[in-house]
Amino acid sequence: MGERAPVSTEDTLVRYDNPVLVTKQPEKAQPPAISTAAQPCIPTEAKRETEEILNAILPPKEWEEDGQIWTQKISSTPATRLDVINLQEMLDTRLQQRQARETGICPVRRQLYTQCFDELIRQVTINCGERGLLLLRVRDEARTTMEAYQTLYCSSIAFGMRKALQSEQGKSDLMDQVAKLEAERSALEKQCTELKQKTEQLERRAAELRAAEEKRHQEELLALKKTNAQLKAQLEGIIAPKK
Repeated sequence: MGERAPVSTEDTLVRYDNPVLVTKQPEKAQPPAISTAAQPCIPTEAKRETEEILNAILPPKEWEEDGQIWTQKISSTPATRLDVINLQEMLDTRLQQRQARETGICPVRRQLYTQCFDELIRQVTINCGERGLLLLRVRDEARTTMEAYQTLYCSSIAFGMRKALQSEQGKSDLMDQVAKLEAERSALEKQCTELKQKTEQLERRAAELRAAEEKRHQEELLALKKTNAQLKAQLEGIIAPKK
């Protein structure tokens, strides 16, 4: 049997009866003790059924202390109007004392509201067991829905982490590709600069060759004109005496 801590009325909003000693750890065989306390009155069938429903909804707490086994059952005392008012005040006080957040996810607020709902189930079950069982289904459905949301949230976190890692890996690949393209662009720009320099050198050389060719052509043209003039003069000198 696992040990459980005793339930204190200061730690929970659910009303419990006083702890009851179940048995002691056997050290020596001893005859059963005869209780001198007054025997409680036998509960009616309706009360016994209500207690069974309460124990099924909120099981009794059991723990071991100093070799003794104690149990503490849920209270079957009907709640009054004052008890409901006190429950509301206790809930507000606990929320303030434990600094529960008013919005968003807050484990403290969820725990206190769960205790308050369990106490409401206890109060309703005492008056009408069917309503208590119906509220039990509502409580279990709410817990199932919350667990489903938690599972979905954890799955979404894991999915987000995977996507983030994939995006980081993709980002690294893209950065490598960008660096490679930048290197190729630098190489092409360098090659383009070199080709421009060669083009300029070729254009200057072609211009120099063209200028030299034109100069030579002009010199040859002048020389031919001069030779032509000399030949013409000589021809005229030869033809003139004959006249």
